[in-house]
Amino acid sequence: MELQDQVIIVTGGASGIGREACLSLARKGAKLVVADFNIEGADAVVAEVKALGVEALAYQLDVSKAEEVSALVDFTVDRLGTLNGMFNNAGIGLVKPFLEMDPASYLKVIEVDQHSVYYGMYYGARKMVEIGAKGTFVNTASIYGSVASRGSFNYNAAKAAVISMSRSGALELAEHGIRVVGVAPGFIDTPILGDDAAFKAQIAAQHMHDRLIEPAKVASVVAFLFTDAASAVNGSTVAVDDGFLSFKA
Repeated sequence: MELQDQVIIVTGGASGIGREACLSLARKGAKLVVADFNIEGADAVVAEVKALGVEALAYQLDVSKAEEVSALVDFTVDRLGTLNGMFNNAGIGLVKPFLEMDPASYLKVIEVDQHSVYYGMYYGARKMVEIGAKGTFVNTASIYGSVASRGSFNYNAAKAAVISMSRSGALELAEHGIRVVGVAPGFIDTPILGDDAAFKAQIAAQHMHDRLIEPAKVASVVAFLFTDAASAVNGSTVAVDDGFLSFKA
């Protein structure tokens, strides 16, 4: 129970990596706010967390709206008494060739995948300093923050920014006892990939072990990064990519 009585917000917590992160954090004793646009999904995860004997609350928001992220932080402290961490995980993708990526398509992904991370860090860190709490931010980047992918100019840009913001945030916030780290997943086995077996096999082959990565594998790393055992990990982005960035086929 390394995170006993710690209060952590998880955005995008209703499914995929976010859901698994909630369960991993709960098993370490953390109290959670499961934040997602999908409130029914968030409620379901809260029920799973409570079944583990841990306090949890669901919260509905649009992470691309600054005022809604600010309200999420206030809600967390008002209801649970403090804030010790935030997993800025919510994200979307929108694949289009660059010459068809109009400003609206570009900004839709930037606002959710990049701006929401800034909002979480900004409002979360200000609240931590205000109440005298120390803690950790973990931000979801991607392998595509380090390499390019066709049709994902917006996603590539957002995730590269998350890697940079994690470095810069760590530097700026260290004096307040706040760590900031990133996590860069490879190809994760979630329903968002669809049912095309050939496509899934093609992307799985870019991993060292020729298989997709289970969301729980990423979640276990995320949960570790919040613990004191990871206190020397600061400003860096940890790749959970089964070798993709090291040897990409």
